[in-house]
Amino acid sequence: MASITAELISGFQVDITNGTHTWRADEPTDLGGDDTGPNPYDLLLGSLAACTSITLSMYAKRKGINITSLSVEYRYDRVHVDDCENCEEHHTGLVDQITSQIFIDGDFDEEVRQRLIGIAKRCPVHKTLENGIVFDETVWAG
Repeated sequence: MASITAELISGFQVDITNGTHTWRADEPTDLGGDDTGPNPYDLLLGSLAACTSITLSMYAKRKGINITSLSVEYRYDRVHVDDCENCEEHHTGLVDQITSQIFIDGDFDEEVRQRLIGIAKRCPVHKTLENGIVFDETVWAG
């Protein structure tokens, strides 16, 4: 189980820790922050990109696939459902959309390339975002 703690430091600066590592999130200056760290959506996309990269690397290592380079790019946007090619019929109005570009170089054929595309979609963070999340929230106000 993963556990993260975040503490507001100043303005919109938030220090985040998992107990071992500490990092900072902030908002850009045009949104009132000090731009001392990535914004929350950057962190979300970074988690997805890291998970995809690690999942592909682990799979390639386990299957003996020679990957010489791997890079992942994710972009987040809110788009109108009418402009979304992959939206399901039940969506209306604006939807959250993540677009990916994955670049893999190595010594493998088309069959392996197609398999790697499928594996990229199976990273745990991708599956969590795709399947939806159930929140169990408690808010303490003093």
